Amino acid sequence: MSNPVAYVFSCIFVLFAHGAMLFNVFYNGNYNDVSAVITLSAAVIGLDAVYFIIMPFFKQQTYAVDLMLIFILNMGLIFQSCFGEVSFQMKHFITIIAALAACRIGYLLCRDHRWIEDKKKYIWIGIGAIMLIILLFTGSRSMWIQIGSSSIQPSEFIKPLLVLACATSVTEQQKKHKLLCFNVVYENLILFGIVAGVCLFQWWCRDLGSIPTFGAIFVSGFLLRICYPKGKFTKKPIVIGVAAIAVLAVIGIIVAPAYVRDRLFVDIWNEKDVNGYQQCQALIAIADGGWFGKGPGQGFLHNVFAYDSDIVFASISEEWGLLFSVMSVFVLLMIVAIPLVNPPRSYYHGTMCAGICAAFSVQMALNIFGSCNMIPFTGVTLPFISKGGSSMVVSGLMAGMLVAAQSPVFKAPKRKRPVSPAPQPVQPQQPVQQAPPQQPPVGYTLTDRRK
Repeated sequence: MSNPVAYVFSCIFVLFAHGAMLFNVFYNGNYNDVSAVITLSAAVIGLDAVYFIIMPFFKQQTYAVDLMLIFILNMGLIFQSCFGEVSFQMKHFITIIAALAACRIGYLLCRDHRWIEDKKKYIWIGIGAIMLIILLFTGSRSMWIQIGSSSIQPSEFIKPLLVLACATSVTEQQKKHKLLCFNVVYENLILFGIVAGVCLFQWWCRDLGSIPTFGAIFVSGFLLRICYPKGKFTKKPIVIGVAAIAVLAVIGIIVAPAYVRDRLFVDIWNEKDVNGYQQCQALIAIADGGWFGKGPGQGFLHNVFAYDSDIVFASISEEWGLLFSVMSVFVLLMIVAIPLVNPPRSYYHGTMCAGICAAFSVQMALNIFGSCNMIPFTGVTLPFISKGGSSMVVSGLMAGMLVAAQSPVFKAPKRKRPVSPAPQPVQPQQPVQQAPPQQPPVGYTLTDRRK
């Protein structure tokens, strides 16, 4: 740990912030039995303490992402336990623990960029395998696998795999080949095909709300692939890419199902009991909450479908106030911005961070702006806050990948030992015959040599 004092003070700040929120629940919350508040407080403070003790055992350059992660996760637990009435949400607490475990897995897997980069073909296969699982086990044009009373959304796990597929190093982008009139990298063409297949698959499964997230991951990765340091940058690929995206967007709107077109062009106040019901109720709740909210458990939006996932921003605004909602978004933006403050140690990790930050930013924008009726309602979750096991675990995994980019491991590639030639049999050396000493000619004396 580079700065133990800063780590201790950061932990105290997180504990103080959670303590202040729990005091607000105790003082202003709607509950019948104080044991619900005590249980919630013990879970939040206990998880904070255990996490702060465990983290120093992981050798990292910085713990900023980890501290922001536990901060926002326990904020989400407090929010989720207060909608309508204060009651400890055990299921959400378990998903938080799963997200923290996934964060450690992402950290350990992605520290060595050479190792993860060598597994790129397996990453491509993994994306295809998940799509095949969706086709076989989710039923006709669905994205969910039902297991008893729980459900899993396998398409969420495509996000980190797509981030790793888009990540690249400078060395890979220098392997260009002539194709028609372009110098291209074959891997970039393969990646474009993968993304196109994923987006078409999402459209077929009627999950159009996730397409902007996948598109953002690809666009960020594509830009960093063609704009790498000291690369010969041309505007032609960008112009062609923007034109292709525009054409695909127009085609997508034309062939979109009827319910999607209704969401794009609906007037929510004229259809407040049909297509615009959720957004109307969300806007009313935000207005009723004001800056400081009605109080934990004092709202009515919990009676509306998806109050704890798709329109969770409005639910927080109603009970805790717009100030708390904005603070939650600020913490999420801090998690996204930390890789910019502490630059990644390799270009591969930099492109990986760009994809993760693009995914989180687009998800936040879709959820918040959709709840506020600034864009069509998409039904996308808010990272680390919305209820949902698959989304929570995947968000934790991608947060661990951000941590890995801040504390990478560099291992020199193993050098192959040169193959030595087979030993040749030693030939016995022939004795060197010395010439006999020459005798001076007859009549030659020492006196003659001096002369």
